[in-house]
Amino acid sequence: MTAAPRARVQRRPVHGVLLLDKPLGLSSNQALQKAKWLLRADKAGHTGTLDPLATGVLPICFGAATKFSQLHLDADKTYETVVRLGVTTSTADAEGEVVDTHPVDCSAGQVVEVLDRFTGSITQVPPMHSALKKDGKALYEYAREGKTVEREPRTVMIHDLELLDMQLQGTEPFLKLRVRCSKGTYIRTLGEDIARALGCGGHLTLLRRVQTGPFSVDQCITVEALEAMPEDQRLRCLLPVESLLPHHAPVTLASDDAARFLSGMRRRGHWPDHEQVAIYGPPTDTRRAPVLLGCGHTQAGELIPGRLLSPIEIQQILETAT
Repeated sequence: MTAAPRARVQRRPVHGVLLLDKPLGLSSNQALQKAKWLLRADKAGHTGTLDPLATGVLPICFGAATKFSQLHLDADKTYETVVRLGVTTSTADAEGEVVDTHPVDCSAGQVVEVLDRFTGSITQVPPMHSALKKDGKALYEYAREGKTVEREPRTVMIHDLELLDMQLQGTEPFLKLRVRCSKGTYIRTLGEDIARALGCGGHLTLLRRVQTGPFSVDQCITVEALEAMPEDQRLRCLLPVESLLPHHAPVTLASDDAARFLSGMRRRGHWPDHEQVAIYGPPTDTRRAPVLLGCGHTQAGELIPGRLLSPIEIQQILETAT
């Protein structure tokens, strides 16, 4: 007996940002595809991957918002993590095989001293179990083949390293840390390096991203909550596209200038120099707030286009705002 074909989902234009609390076990792409299916969106992307073993803030960009997702790849991130001391694994997390064990005999004072050493500008060797590519191939692919390849150390910035809790005695000694860091920081490597500096080794048993750029986990929605909602209510969970531009200086153009700017023409005006500018058109009959046109920069009194929304995207956003 042939199974009935699955009904095709009717895709539609959706524009905005969904702050998803990514669950344990899902890859960033799996979480994106799930959200895309639930909203029936025809275009989506995210602002940087989060490990399957990590949970927390995953901004998903729909439609016109995908044009600005690249801006958030450079955003600082904040994580909470638990480092299990005394046990080293092949992957620096709980998924790997145990490769070494050591007694934990460090003191609280030594922990504080070591954490101080890992604050500020530090160098890391990217882990073999990572998506970083070498010769066109992801490092984790080499690792699955049992190969180790040379990796260049990278400089990252640990802005803040806070000790939330610790247990240095008992059968499962651990450190619980809160880390605010620059892009490209490998928290598994950081935890492993801290544990090695304490003389006992260790691995991550928990990793949760609690903030990326301006977005915090308190603003996020779970996949389960999204699934339980009626379809029209899911759309109300979206933040506007301009939420991706919180630090851009706003410039609002009159109708004629807005139309010319959208065609890619520079405009002249009395604007101070800004490297990042969010450009808006005037309010419309259906929308009281100015309408986002795109981003760019100002220099010597000239407004220079960067990433622009298309007239179709702007019209679709206005229609959903009515």
